[in-house]
Amino acid sequence: MSPPKKNPARRAEELRAEIRRHERLYYVLDAPVISDAEFDALMRELLELETAHPEIATPDSPTQRVGGTPQDAFPRAAHEIPMLSLENANGAEELEAWLGRVRRVVDDPDALAWVAEHKIDGLSIALRYEDGVLVRGATRGDGAIGEDVTVNLRTVREIPLRVSGKGLPSVVIVRGEVYMTRSGFQRLNESREEAGEPTFANPRNAAAGSVRQLDARITAARPLHFFAYTLLQSDVTSQSEGLERMAEWGFPINPEWRRFEEREPLVAYCLDWQERRHELDFEIDGVVVKVDDLDHQAALGATAKHPRWAVAYKFPAEEAISVVRDIMVTVGRTGKLTPTAVLDPVEVSGVTVQMAGLHNEDEVARKDVRVGDTVVVARGGEVIPQIVRVVPEKRPRGARRFRMPKRCPSCGAEIVRLEGEVAHRCPNASCPSQLRERILHWASRGAMDVDGLGDMLARQLVDKEIVADLADLYDLDAETLAGLERMGKLSARNLVAALERSKSRGLRHVLYGLGIRHVGASAAGALAEAFGSMDALVAADRERLEEVEGVGPTLAESVREFFDAPENRIVVERLADHGVAMTEKRRARASGPLSGKTFVVTGTMSSLSRAGATSAIEARGGKVAGSVSKKTDYVVAGESPGSKLDRARALKVPVLDEEAFLALLGED
Repeated sequence: MSPPKKNPARRAEELRAEIRRHERLYYVLDAPVISDAEFDALMRELLELETAHPEIATPDSPTQRVGGTPQDAFPRAAHEIPMLSLENANGAEELEAWLGRVRRVVDDPDALAWVAEHKIDGLSIALRYEDGVLVRGATRGDGAIGEDVTVNLRTVREIPLRVSGKGLPSVVIVRGEVYMTRSGFQRLNESREEAGEPTFANPRNAAAGSVRQLDARITAARPLHFFAYTLLQSDVTSQSEGLERMAEWGFPINPEWRRFEEREPLVAYCLDWQERRHELDFEIDGVVVKVDDLDHQAALGATAKHPRWAVAYKFPAEEAISVVRDIMVTVGRTGKLTPTAVLDPVEVSGVTVQMAGLHNEDEVARKDVRVGDTVVVARGGEVIPQIVRVVPEKRPRGARRFRMPKRCPSCGAEIVRLEGEVAHRCPNASCPSQLRERILHWASRGAMDVDGLGDMLARQLVDKEIVADLADLYDLDAETLAGLERMGKLSARNLVAALERSKSRGLRHVLYGLGIRHVGASAAGALAEAFGSMDALVAADRERLEEVEGVGPTLAESVREFFDAPENRIVVERLADHGVAMTEKRRARASGPLSGKTFVVTGTMSSLSRAGATSAIEARGGKVAGSVSKKTDYVVAGESPGSKLDRARALKVPVLDEEAFLALLGED
């Protein structure tokens, strides 16, 4: 006799409780106890239950995090207690002055204590909970009225949809900051650039723009995080007690907050983080200092704009003023043309900046940057110099607008811009500005593995016009090479031998070595396996290319664009004439427990390399693809997995961490 089926409503509530527990362990405590695949299985079961029985769905269900139907606009949301801005203290002297004013106002200055927290550069929000359930999330707005973005905030996994615990009132308000890490911001911009979409200027803009999307599904796909910093309408008596109470209830709290009873260590804390801010994976632009005791806060009161009991210790400006002397265009390895502003030298964040990237022609037009303009310069993410904005009142008469050249400034090839893309590209594989990097890529271990062909030699080969394209490498002789700087006779003979050995590497290594945009090692292997020869691949149309596992429309378009360029076809033909193997010996796919399963491997693992993981999968009959699609069965995610993990979650593809992956291999 089969066991009785559980009541759907009861089972759904069990699943919600279990998922909430694992979300807190993963996102707040950073201590997961189950694999991503197990977590995804719980989510799928709950979603299936709620879909089959809509009446049991609840507003606080974890399934609400995926987003739903796009909104037309955000409703207004009035704040019960105004969200005031903070007075600034620029430097230790102004902070000391503020601390002195506070001491003079309160009745018992010797009892004063302060709490210091990072001033995170994100988007301030207010969350309202009723009986422990999140009922509203709003932006700061003008301080009195913000925007109701509850649907979007429910998709941020670090924001609890339900809370419980000691001292939880029937209505409570939690304020905090939604932010994006630098690493998440970089991955997001990389994926947007690959998709031909405009990139974000900085993590703060990316976080704010993500929260204010009318389609919550877009918000759900963005790498957003949350820290709570203020508890309102509760029985706590101090800021520090409020932080501890919120942590007990399951809210993520910045672990670097500190309580101080003396002024000197407080000032030292601010100065210390001013120097150490770059150690963090998220941006801070200062330290917020608050009087700890809430009775003291009430006694100090507030002005119409600022609370008198808190101040923002602002770090020195990370921006500077300079003048654009020229806008030049550089060409990267893949042929992408990037406009770059040439500036009067200026110091930003302790570094002398003379160049600032402008991304693409659309970005230059959006910011309206012209030669001769006075501009505000910053180091985006504290690393890459960028132009933040133009100072229009200082624009000289006749300031020249920028226009992308019609032909490559290096080789003269006609520039292309694919429909839907923001980037302009030089399609010529032999373009001198691309050639040096292409040579290094061709010689890399994952491609043709030409030992001894390094940066200095590649530079000489191009600068002295000895090599004009990849095929010319196979015309090199020991005598010519020995005449180059730091190339003796023995090194020259060894390099010629290495080039000769590289000819037998096979089609997959040739395809990867050619540097076709979007074609990484996995995609090159899949194409070589599918077509078997260069002739068959070159003859394939887009539809046939897209039939290959892991090849989507973007990659197929890129492959066709490359081989449709006559100059690229000539290089490939010359490589073949020199004896470079253009075929692939198709391997008989092993049968095994993973037969019929497609994996994508991303990130780094401690126990085996990505190549090792690929071999392990293929040895058990599985396939490894280069990109995530609906056809993917599993994504194996190690450390720093990149945008593939975000896409897997968006498509609801099961994700295996290293432990779960090894267990799968072991069980199989």
